[in-house]
Amino acid sequence: MASSGHLWAIGYKGMERANQVRDEIVKLGWDKAYLALDDAAVVARHPDGSFTLDREPFPAVSNILGCTAVGFLAGLVLGAPLIGAAVGAMVGGAGSAVTATVGIADTFVRDAERLMKPGSSALFVLDNEGDMDVILHTIRGLGGTVLKTNVDVERARLIQSTLAAAPPRPDGPDAP
Repeated sequence: MASSGHLWAIGYKGMERANQVRDEIVKLGWDKAYLALDDAAVVARHPDGSFTLDREPFPAVSNILGCTAVGFLAGLVLGAPLIGAAVGAMVGGAGSAVTATVGIADTFVRDAERLMKPGSSALFVLDNEGDMDVILHTIRGLGGTVLKTNVDVERARLIQSTLAAAPPRPDGPDAP
């Protein structure tokens, strides 16, 4: 895995939920700068077992490697490493040495792939630190299951418990 970044695969039972959560994560990273977001992609597994990749254009040219890494990873989950490399190269522009530079373990990809049931989706996020208080407040109650990550176990447990927690009430003590 990338030694400087956090790589996440978060699974959802529905095919659209990962897209909805990605929108919230993108707001944190690219719109509000509370999260040093390098890239985000959604992979959906259709009821017939086929996969699709949904990745919006990346706004910063300076993070080409991050784009390539997530594109490559998502492409691998789609089941074809060569297609994964092509997807990574297309979305990031520098796919020639992704596995050597980023070091994405094959087990990461296969574990995430095995956990994706037909009719499900997964959000792949590559990030570097951020304002944890704001991040945790924003993702509270968004749901999903951390399928795979390269962060330490305690941080992964914190993220998982926050995703699973009840969302803050708009008029309650957690209101912004």
